[in-house]
Amino acid sequence: MSGEPRVVVHPDKQSLADAAAARLVTAVIDAQTRNPEAQVALTGGSMGSAVIASVLRTPGRTAVDWSRVRVWWGDERYLPAGDPDRNDTQNDEAGLSALGLDPAKVHRVAGPDVSQSAEASAEAYGQTIREHGQKTWDVVLFGVGPDGHVASLFPHHPAQRLTDAIAVAVHDSPKPPPDRVSLTFECFERSHEVWFLVSGADKAEAVRAALAPGADRWDVPAAGPVGTDATLWLLDADAASELD
Repeated sequence: MSGEPRVVVHPDKQSLADAAAARLVTAVIDAQTRNPEAQVALTGGSMGSAVIASVLRTPGRTAVDWSRVRVWWGDERYLPAGDPDRNDTQNDEAGLSALGLDPAKVHRVAGPDVSQSAEASAEAYGQTIREHGQKTWDVVLFGVGPDGHVASLFPHHPAQRLTDAIAVAVHDSPKPPPDRVSLTFECFERSHEVWFLVSGADKAEAVRAALAPGADRWDVPAAGPVGTDATLWLLDADAASELD
């Protein structure tokens, strides 16, 4: 794995989103020089959607062959397709569908409208990754919750303990909705680069805890994912306010 995480602080949320978007476009272009397809795992929430919106305004995005980008999500709420609380719906509304992606390469987690259970969705999603995901993904984006959770891996939640699986069903989530599907730490370990995108003073304590020496992912899940090439914490000034 890579060395120490690198922290980059931006003045505010918008400048963070714009800088992350430019960085993402460059990373995708670089990935397409190495492999036929770039593999990117997105995140939901306001920060994840802000980055998608900024990508649409990034001049360099025209240098990307978006038909050769394969898109995943680190987690998804187990809700019907099109539900406004789904991560993919939020990203779509931010402009994901306007990038020129091949719809067959945008891999969505099945919801209860087409799946019998969150377990069935997790198994199907894991199988799709086995079929179409490269052994190492190029970039995985994470938001971080005030409690330090990433994807739908929450502090002291049994879903963290699952081994030998790519995706897991999450029940009794401390954050609604209670049922979710999340990729596992084992899956995230196959990432060239891991980026944490964090905005807001309410996340500052979680950022400090995750970056503390010896932080345990059982207590602070954001301390877990590490890129094989790089681990970046892309923060705004408020999220970085408790760092030395």
